[in-house]
Amino acid sequence: MKMFINGASVDASNGEVIEVINPATGAVVDTVPAATKEDVDLAVEKAAAAQKIWADVPVYEKAEIMYRFLELVEKNKEDLAQTLSQETGKPITEARAEIGNIPIAFKAFSEKAKHLYGETIPAGMEAGQDKHVLITKREPIGVIACVIPFNFPCDLFDQKVAPTLLAGNAAIVKPSTDNPLTLCKLTALLGEAGVTPGAVQIVTGRGSKVGAWLCANKDVHAITLTGSTEVGIETARTAADHLAHIALELGGNDAFIVLEDGDVDLAVEELIWGRMYNTGQVCCASKRFLIHKNRAEEFTAKAVERIKQLKQGMPAEESTQIGCLISEKAAIKVEEQIKLTVEQGGKVILGGTRDGAFIAPTVIKDVPKTADVAVDMEIFGPVVPIITFETVEEAIEIANGSKFGLCGCVFTENMKTAMKVCNALECGGTIINGASFFRSFEMPFGGYKYSGIGTEGVMSTFDEVTRTKTIVLKNII
Repeated sequence: MKMFINGASVDASNGEVIEVINPATGAVVDTVPAATKEDVDLAVEKAAAAQKIWADVPVYEKAEIMYRFLELVEKNKEDLAQTLSQETGKPITEARAEIGNIPIAFKAFSEKAKHLYGETIPAGMEAGQDKHVLITKREPIGVIACVIPFNFPCDLFDQKVAPTLLAGNAAIVKPSTDNPLTLCKLTALLGEAGVTPGAVQIVTGRGSKVGAWLCANKDVHAITLTGSTEVGIETARTAADHLAHIALELGGNDAFIVLEDGDVDLAVEELIWGRMYNTGQVCCASKRFLIHKNRAEEFTAKAVERIKQLKQGMPAEESTQIGCLISEKAAIKVEEQIKLTVEQGGKVILGGTRDGAFIAPTVIKDVPKTADVAVDMEIFGPVVPIITFETVEEAIEIANGSKFGLCGCVFTENMKTAMKVCNALECGGTIINGASFFRSFEMPFGGYKYSGIGTEGVMSTFDEVTRTKTIVLKNII
């Protein structure tokens, strides 16, 4: 597969490629170019020129192009889903669901873009301003680097590329090295739909090189990145050198709190959704299970029994509910984190084993609240560490003891207590009687502390990809 630069499918200028591996089978799915710095610089140069043309396209025409893109997605949806499953290890049912999200997102952003109105500050609103009228308008920022993670590549493509383009910017997509294929196809489809050549492009290669070159380019005016906290911090440093705007959605270690009066059966079902989906590779997955000591035994037993019912298997099989991790390297890291948690006092009562890129769904009980996983160690896999507490205040203290603050949740029958917990949690989103894995395209999504800067969603992304200009009509009255 090739990159898409300036409206054409191209190889790397030096001809080098990177193999994309199916993590479930070890087979090579395809190859992508290993972009050179010259390739990246060319993409930025073409994006800067194209952005000026694309910005002049009326919003309603941009929206029509997005709808033509969706028609192409519909025609190719099964091929896109199969590609996504093969390169990520997602169960095919989850891959189809992710492709199915594309029209939801692009339609929502398209309609929102048609209503990005400015504001008027009438004369006389403050002393000395009796004769002046002020109006505001939204303008595109320019060239935006869209850095997209491996775990939900299409969903994050939607969240970043759709509003970037609809606001009149040029988008340069940097996909994960592990699974760039589906995004290469989607980017080319946007070009086929009629986006100005150069206004949407994709460059492939190692993030440590290609991503760094892209984000360091002074003609990249904004960076929207979803990824690890470590990469986010380095990106922020790089962006600061040329004052590029940044929006960062980073790591999380979400607390899943079950109070003494919480519905354990409901909590267990939400655990399945909130921890096992995408084989646990979700930034806002529930990752620390804080269970009241009087309900811990019941919760643990029911969780183990329910998880045992899930079928882990090859992603291509229709009956598979849990696939593999993105790579064997990722699975080895999770295996090491499980071992560390046991060394720190936890007891594995289910799973704990690894086979290549496959990690068996794992439950660890008796995890001390001082263990790494109870604080700052994010496990990106299907692992359920159970930590007990005695009071609501203690649960809040444990939850807030992490450097992360993406999302959190609480299970209780008492809505007054639920609101107390939600207001006290230091995180960007809270869910009552549901897992922290909750994200709609409409809602603003983002974290506190080391979980990020800024928010994404139909309500807020346009604030990240536009800038506000004020025009003063002096002495107009």
